[in-house]
Amino acid sequence: MSKTDVSGLSQLGQQVEAPTSPETAVLERVPNGNAGTDYVVRFTAPEFTSLCPMTGQPDFAHIVIDYIPGEFLVESKSLKLFLFSFRNHGAFHEDCSVYIAKRLVDLLNPKWLRIGAYWYPRGGIPIDVFWQTGEAPKGVWLPDQGVPTYRGRG
Repeated sequence: MSKTDVSGLSQLGQQVEAPTSPETAVLERVPNGNAGTDYVVRFTAPEFTSLCPMTGQPDFAHIVIDYIPGEFLVESKSLKLFLFSFRNHGAFHEDCSVYIAKRLVDLLNPKWLRIGAYWYPRGGIPIDVFWQTGEAPKGVWLPDQGVPTYRGRG
């Protein structure tokens, strides 16, 4: 097992101010010590928050990001800060969800990535957003995201 090169990171191990917007949030990456091996990395953000761009009211989601890394892994503190930056950001559910996925794809150039954003209903209907870069490579164990569809009290 090799030691991960963290020399280019600016946030890990440092006190960092929360970013004021998703556009200014710094996403960082580290070399994948297992490049050449297909495996799935999963991040779950069960308490994601953004703002409705029309009303300014909070919207909440349970977000699951799965990816098969290539040469790089996302550094988790930078991902947490990036996701936190949406707390005061006004955007529709679809925009938030797809923007997160595309920023990760641009940063990592993964072999494959998908996002499942399970938004809690406000105003009567849940809006869930799903996006992926294509079909997952064959032979990779890809568990279900495990988030049931919203049923309310029914």
